[in-house]
Amino acid sequence: MKATVYKGNKTFSVIEKEIEAPEKGDVRIKVAYSGVCGTDVHIYHGMMDKRVAMPQTIGHEMSGIIDAVGEGVEGYAVGDKVVVRPLDDRLVKASDKGFNHICEDLKFIGIDSPGSMQQYWNVPAFVLHKLKAETDLKLAALIEPLSVATHDVRRSGLVAGETAVVLGGGPIGLLVAMVAKEVGANVIVSEVNEKRIAKAQSMGLQAVNPTKVDLVEYVKEQTDNRRADVVFEVAGVQPALDIMCEVAGIRGRILMVAIHGEKKPVDLFKFFWKELSLIGARVYEKEDYEKSIDLITKNELPFEDMITDVQPLTNIQQVFENIDNNPDGMKVLMDCQQ
Repeated sequence: MKATVYKGNKTFSVIEKEIEAPEKGDVRIKVAYSGVCGTDVHIYHGMMDKRVAMPQTIGHEMSGIIDAVGEGVEGYAVGDKVVVRPLDDRLVKASDKGFNHICEDLKFIGIDSPGSMQQYWNVPAFVLHKLKAETDLKLAALIEPLSVATHDVRRSGLVAGETAVVLGGGPIGLLVAMVAKEVGANVIVSEVNEKRIAKAQSMGLQAVNPTKVDLVEYVKEQTDNRRADVVFEVAGVQPALDIMCEVAGIRGRILMVAIHGEKKPVDLFKFFWKELSLIGARVYEKEDYEKSIDLITKNELPFEDMITDVQPLTNIQQVFENIDNNPDGMKVLMDCQQ
């Protein structure tokens, strides 16, 4: 079978390897599609070389069909369509307080262990979620990033009729906006890239450029001066941190979706003055996956518009080089059987 390996120095290779039988408690998946995540791009840029054991097969956004079942596995059979929730929480401790998805010794499959960018992938059965027979496997490859969005919206407590401002119109930002709109919120996306603004608008989302429009005044006009009930900080840049406290209304909730690897200045006075709340959100829980599976299966949101390109697995090097040269793109899928 074909598998891809990251070798460092912005280099991937495609290798041939033996198809392995699943061990006890594992299943073997014939991988249909594997999406390229922002984390995968960070790996490509060498930003996670201390964590990723090279050569390593990466990837965690995927869909596929069970090809073989190991001893002791119940509830799954050959032919089942599945996705993987790539969190290995087998080292959970009492001090983790039952929050297994963010336990202290959590291992992320596809980063800390081999991932989905290969034709066949053996994983523990406990990370599986079963799909309905009618689920489109191409769209199902969006379930992992969509689950980030469903988790973010659930953590925010957003309800119908509230106003949500999403700072950042990249793949996760647009998925957050879609889920927020599905909840019944009034959603405004703030994004500086004009092509991404056009993409958001083509998907039925309200999107503005904060370098051309005074975002605070715009939100005030849209909300009868109440500003935002919830702000999702997805951009991960200082201007977003500067504006999030301004655009949030009294007792607004700010969801920190972006990953900030370094300490950044935040206007804490605004938290005091308006009684704001800052809420962290990391990955997802089982219920977020089930919500995402339901949304993808129903397919009533413009998920197809999120897929920018589909490329054969053998083109992996070119795919990552193209992503570097095309910052306007959304989601690229690898067809793992080509």
